[in-house]
Amino acid sequence: MSSVTPTKSNLMAMQKSLGLAQLGYDLLDRKRTLMMREMMRLMDDVRAIQGKIDAAYAAAYEALQEANMTLGQNEVFRIAMSRQTDNDVMIRYRSVMGIEIPEVVLTDDPPFPGYGFVSTNPILDDAYIKFIQVKRLSIQVAAVENSVYRLAKAIKQSQKRANALKNIVIPQLEESIHYVTGYLEEKERDEFTTLKVIKERKKA
Repeated sequence: MSSVTPTKSNLMAMQKSLGLAQLGYDLLDRKRTLMMREMMRLMDDVRAIQGKIDAAYAAAYEALQEANMTLGQNEVFRIAMSRQTDNDVMIRYRSVMGIEIPEVVLTDDPPFPGYGFVSTNPILDDAYIKFIQVKRLSIQVAAVENSVYRLAKAIKQSQKRANALKNIVIPQLEESIHYVTGYLEEKERDEFTTLKVIKERKKA
């Protein structure tokens, strides 16, 4: 039996709460569906990028080996260490149902190598360009995987809240409303019967 005091004001309050709980459940379910759709799209992006990364890594390391053979491994290492950090990557965010999703913004062209061309050769330039592609693909897949993780976490939280509404809050409210409604109806019948008896006694 419900512990709610069976009054009309409590009944109205519970009916309002039930309506809000049902609306909340519908909104959470819709939010979860939209986030699931976005997460599946991002997972397709991850698979597409990962398919390119393997080939990009293989081509980049092959070019690096050629550069090491023509210039010497120590010289290639010295040149690599002399370069400044690139600033060609920016991270911005977009909102998906209130969840901040990172997006990578890259410049269209590879940044200037930053090493002299007199003591190097086109093979090193080729390796440099290919490793730029590897870096960009790696950054892109990391951002997309981070987005998938954030969405998966948000979906789990939304599902937990929706389940609480569906399996706990709404059934408890419905049970309380059923109890209070039955009590008030019974009380009205008793009052009606009492009034009827009083009227019959007065007539007698």
